[in-house]
Amino acid sequence: MNAAPTAPALPPVLRRLGPPLAALAAAAVPTAYLAVVDPNVPGHYPDCPFLAATGWWCPGCGGLRCVHALTHGDLTGALHDNAAAVLLFAVLALFWLRWGWAALLGGGPRPRPALGARRWVLIALLVLVFTVVRNLPVGAGLAPLLV
Repeated sequence: MNAAPTAPALPPVLRRLGPPLAALAAAAVPTAYLAVVDPNVPGHYPDCPFLAATGWWCPGCGGLRCVHALTHGDLTGALHDNAAAVLLFAVLALFWLRWGWAALLGGGPRPRPALGARRWVLIALLVLVFTVVRNLPVGAGLAPLLV
């Protein structure tokens, strides 16, 4: 007599949370380093090659200072150093929370944002506008603070 097949047991919570926690650790290690090693002190990090070649702030300029400011609770300084990075970090945090919640509940595969070609073009245009505006006198508030 054959026994009826049993449903597979759910994986343990830690196994489901492994990938989101690994992603969190992968982000936490360099963030902790930036919290300790101040990018405002010359000599710790390389200069931006785009800034050196053009004299313009690239979309990432001030990103390290932004993370350093955020780790010290200085949201105003972080927004001044790189407002686009602060927005990106907030969006990534929301996606990570959604992913972690889905893993905690065991609700299937991780959620994936639906980014079609139109959204990628919109994102690229927003980054381009941010880059241009932060390099104009009117957008001086979006340029990184010089120490």
